[in-house]
Amino acid sequence: MERKNLWETYTEEQVKSLEVLCESYKNYLDIGKTERECIREAVNQAKEAGYKDLKDVIAKGECLAKGDKVYAVCMDKTIALFHIGEEPLENGMNILGAHVDSPRIDLKQNPLYEAGQLSYFDTHYYGGVKKYQWVTIPLAIHGVVVKKDGTKVEIVIGEDEKDPVLVITDLLIHLAQEQLKKEAAKVIEGEKLDVLIGSRPLADEEQEAVKANILKLLKEKYDLEEEDFLSAELEVVPAGKARDCGLDRSMILAYGQDDRVCAYTSLAAMLEAKDLKKTACCLLVDKEEIGSVGATGMHSRFFENTVAEVMNAMGDYSDIKVRRALSNSKMLSSDVSAAYDPMFESVFEKKNTAYFGRGLVFNKYTGSRGKSGSNDANAEYVAYLRNVLDKHGVGFQTAELGRVDVGGGGTIAYILANYGMEVIDSGVAVLSMHAPWEVTSKADVYEAYRGYKAFLEG
Repeated sequence: MERKNLWETYTEEQVKSLEVLCESYKNYLDIGKTERECIREAVNQAKEAGYKDLKDVIAKGECLAKGDKVYAVCMDKTIALFHIGEEPLENGMNILGAHVDSPRIDLKQNPLYEAGQLSYFDTHYYGGVKKYQWVTIPLAIHGVVVKKDGTKVEIVIGEDEKDPVLVITDLLIHLAQEQLKKEAAKVIEGEKLDVLIGSRPLADEEQEAVKANILKLLKEKYDLEEEDFLSAELEVVPAGKARDCGLDRSMILAYGQDDRVCAYTSLAAMLEAKDLKKTACCLLVDKEEIGSVGATGMHSRFFENTVAEVMNAMGDYSDIKVRRALSNSKMLSSDVSAAYDPMFESVFEKKNTAYFGRGLVFNKYTGSRGKSGSNDANAEYVAYLRNVLDKHGVGFQTAELGRVDVGGGGTIAYILANYGMEVIDSGVAVLSMHAPWEVTSKADVYEAYRGYKAFLEG
């Protein structure tokens, strides 16, 4: 059941459409390097597409009906979008779900210090990272600082060509004999991932003059005091824009494609979907990389509560109808899959792995080893999806995340499956997943968008 390389099948018109989509996707990646930035851009695009804030609908006492489009945001880090279809909501929805958080490095709450007349930010890595990959590359800081009076200061440093960048240093090879004997997980330890931010002392300052100069600069540019770091969310990410990759420009190199490649294609499909029988829903959530916990993670009640609010605004609310709406739904839990890499072929099982250029990836089961922690989609649902995608001519493939005994991974699928709905993992194949710079195929990005749109429209 080998799948074709889709580049061999595309028409000239399809290639043009593919390039337009991928340029928009790269722009989304440049705008959204944090979950807050991703959600803000999703809101902007939703408003342009005619979506209304559910809070405004509720406040005005408006009623929702077929064709209406609304969105709800949770703490600026999670969004749920709804496009009301012909059928009653209790008949179920077609749901696209993806996450917008990515592995990164966060500043600690008391981050600023000086050592050896160099100034640093103390950090704590977020999600599954190979720590050694984050040293000696240009880094940027994105995030917010909220002052005691509620003033929110937006910070982006390192993205403009005129901006300075930051860096995490590494030991020179000449002195690294002991370091090179260490296991890869310990070559760079978590407490060594501190970000170098300055070396120039403040004139006439006797104690920690370099740190004092950094504080002076922060005060002048952002009106921040050191205490303000206590209520900050500042993320260290690779500096630079998404780029075409390969001499043939067939791929995209960028930070955060896990899982913003699925988030963007889901959002694009949602905003363009039309003639819907069932209500379409797009969920972009936070915290997947650390277990989907917290108020903005998939384990929270935000989605369920929002569905209840939508039904209430339709004049059709009851507890049992909310339960029916969720249990009767179908979902694509959209997260990336490991692309086959010939450089590391020993960890892949070639008949059941994802390949670049062969389309949207379906993982019937994820988890690890004996399917531990997986949502194992049933055969009936897989057959339904095969029919939908074939009807729309969407290229797709099936895969597992590596050899059975090697390892694995999970998504938000099992959480939504708790409602009794049909759920399967789907997404885009990625090379160098969880690295500061990840690689995707433009063909797979395009097919993901086409597949998600086909799923919503049925």
